[in-house]
Amino acid sequence: MRARWHLLRFGAGRGDAGMSTSEYAMGTIAACAFAAVLYKVVTSGPVAAALQSVVEKALHAKF
Repeated sequence: MRARWHLLRFGAGRGDAGMSTSEYAMGTIAACAFAAVLYKVVTSGPVAAALQSVVEKALHAKF
């Protein structure tokens, strides 16, 4: 009974409980690459102009 409870509690066949150091490193590199691409997109001319237009419209809205 005790062995069965242990299997139910901790799971049977659960070999890995989390990420290893190399997986954390790859995740960090992927997140940094995504942030760099997003920064380039947001700071590009057309996107910056569109964002500025949205902010200006919001500031000049009549209540």
